[in-house]
Amino acid sequence: MDKPYVVGMDIGGTNTVFGIVDARGQVISKGAIKTDTHADINLYIDDIYNELIKLIDAVGGISKIRGIGVGAPNGNYYTGNIEFAANLRWKDVIPFVELMEKKFNIPVALTNDANAAAFGEMTYGAARGMKNFIMITLGTGVGSGIVVDGKVLYGHDGFAGELGHTTSVRNNGRICGCGRTGCLETYTSATGVARTAREILETSDKDSLLRNLPIDSITSKDVYEAAIQGDEVAKEIFEYTGKILGEALADFVAFSSPEAIILFGGLTKAGKLITDPIINNMEKNLMKIWQGKIKVLVSELKESDAAVLGASALGWEVEDIDK
Repeated sequence: MDKPYVVGMDIGGTNTVFGIVDARGQVISKGAIKTDTHADINLYIDDIYNELIKLIDAVGGISKIRGIGVGAPNGNYYTGNIEFAANLRWKDVIPFVELMEKKFNIPVALTNDANAAAFGEMTYGAARGMKNFIMITLGTGVGSGIVVDGKVLYGHDGFAGELGHTTSVRNNGRICGCGRTGCLETYTSATGVARTAREILETSDKDSLLRNLPIDSITSKDVYEAAIQGDEVAKEIFEYTGKILGEALADFVAFSSPEAIILFGGLTKAGKLITDPIINNMEKNLMKIWQGKIKVLVSELKESDAAVLGASALGWEVEDIDK
């Protein structure tokens, strides 16, 4: 290959990570800068260039790079813009691809972070060879990437696939950062698990190891550690979380009939504590035509490299994108 590498770049609210990736999915080198210290997008682009060009030069220069793939909150694949991202300092419409291509003089493609994860799973992970699957990212929020017939689903405006903001609890649902109530991510994200823990502890007198912790600082990791010690409240929290997510997944299956649903993120570290109730409740709520047919898998991407790999997978396609 005359261009044997791509760049993967993941923009988070606090940090931006990037790396050089080869065709086998090996991350050759990585770097990072702070996102939230850059109020001016142009200074941010300059900082990215100054750090990334060092990695590019180390593998033979810009002529060896096929393209740059970027995952970002509210990244629009169609327009190349980051649009009104709540967790970034740049609140307006940012022509991100245009700015990056002008700076690097190579093709750049942008999508949102959950769709980047789906690209990564399809290229390097558990979805290799699959043409129909749904990626669910369980982190601070709940993201999703929907792949139909081998293509990520974007809809007419580039923003399709916000399954974390489908309504899971209608009556007295939790308030979501998006402004709605009852969104799936308020229950099944890592922060949702912690929220459930606080609600149970505040509204019951059940014994729990979690009562030894300051209630406002309880995390999903704390719940997991209590559960593996046999704590009944902690296990109840995972059962409740899995029930809500499993029922939601049954609805998602009815939409796109995926071969598999792939789970990614810190919450999956709970293993069977979370996957068993998810699968059981999904199966119970599926129409009979899908029962026993839909696999629920955990991502095969190495967590420390997943963000870079996911974005880099878009970089291999970048020259084919019709902008």
